[in-house]
Amino acid sequence: MVRLVADPGFNRWLEQIRNVGGCAHPIYLSGHTTVRDGVSGEVLRHFDTAGEPGGRLAVRCRNRRETRCGPCSRLHAGDTFQLVRSGLSGGKGTPAVVRDHPRLFVTLTAPSFGQVHHLTEDGKPCLPRRDGGNCEHGRSVGCRLVHTTGDPLLGQPLCPDCYDYAGHVLWHAHSGALWNRFCDRVRRTLATSVGIAQSRLRHHVRLSFAKVAEYQQRAAVHFHAVVRLDGPTGPEEAPPEWATVARLKTALHEAAGTATVTAPYSPAVGEQTVRWGAELDVAPIRSFGDDAPVTDDRVAAYVAKYVGKSVSEAGGSDRRLNSAAEIPYAGATVHIRALMGMCWRLGGLRELESLRLRAWAHTLGYRGHVLTKSRVYSTTYAALRAARADHLRDTSNEGSQDLGDSAVTDSAWRYVGSGHTPAEAEIAAGVAEDQAQLREIAQEIRDRDGRGDD
Repeated sequence: MVRLVADPGFNRWLEQIRNVGGCAHPIYLSGHTTVRDGVSGEVLRHFDTAGEPGGRLAVRCRNRRETRCGPCSRLHAGDTFQLVRSGLSGGKGTPAVVRDHPRLFVTLTAPSFGQVHHLTEDGKPCLPRRDGGNCEHGRSVGCRLVHTTGDPLLGQPLCPDCYDYAGHVLWHAHSGALWNRFCDRVRRTLATSVGIAQSRLRHHVRLSFAKVAEYQQRAAVHFHAVVRLDGPTGPEEAPPEWATVARLKTALHEAAGTATVTAPYSPAVGEQTVRWGAELDVAPIRSFGDDAPVTDDRVAAYVAKYVGKSVSEAGGSDRRLNSAAEIPYAGATVHIRALMGMCWRLGGLRELESLRLRAWAHTLGYRGHVLTKSRVYSTTYAALRAARADHLRDTSNEGSQDLGDSAVTDSAWRYVGSGHTPAEAEIAAGVAEDQAQLREIAQEIRDRDGRGDD
């Protein structure tokens, strides 16, 4: 730490770390950017890392996982909030009329793969069985304990030998295809309900969505989704009068009960049919109202909260496994290690090779992105990041020479390293904490000004 602070380039390095928000694992680049006048060839601006500490420039790692990088995860969550909210209220290139379109917040769950310990309300036992009894493996089929938050038993199966680990893993591997089949079923149900051929539905209405995946305590993924009906050209056009919230809700319920996907047959596990669980929640989204449980802002904040989570929240790993020998030493519960082991065993079967289960054993077979959306639901992460970069560039160049439309940029960059030394990590963590406190103070000031307090 002393050597780092005494280094002549420390102040500039600290400025770089502040610019990346105290990123926990920054990427270091080396290179230059030169901006020239396209007509005269005059150099208008030039930047070269040769004059930077170590001859390199720090940029954000952009990791969405809170466990890997808190500052970048917070920034990604903010982008997710804007992405989801713009699809509900408009803005960021999405027209405000989407607020008047039918919109529902849907939660879809995985089916049961076996009895697990869970939290209960009003002090009720976990899984009471009046007549008691044991399963075929000699374990009790009930649990009279009252679990509390943080209990290590939560999410663990009552009998691991009875638990369908193969079904759990294969459900994860096919959950993306199941979502696509679910959307197709919604469209088919909507078309049938008004007497339109499914192939012609796109000329009348368009289904738009944004969904986020979350691991439950039992380590099974479930999905939270915003589902919206637009006109045939997209969000700028109102859907037909028959496209109501009630009709969409009915279509969602019917599709959730009928959508299925068949996994590849394997003699080891037989024929597996993948379907949604019985628990389904569908709620209309309100634009305003502090008392309304589901509003634009609350839904966007809810989705943004989970986009920074990962399988590690359920006790899994954020890093890929290189061999089966790593599984017994993974910092996870017995239940999670059993799921990883099942991924590895099934991944070695030729008939299931296309599922790439070994490559995704650390996520328990789930290989989808944490957040996905339909093409015209709202803006994109790329557009949000470009707008932020333009804003920062305009702010830093305020009062400088206007480059004009004829300016030509020549850049050459290469990767030269990543991460912090222990001393650098301590200082970067302090920078991130300071900026977090400043954001909290700024939010308190905004809340106070909004209430009109003295």
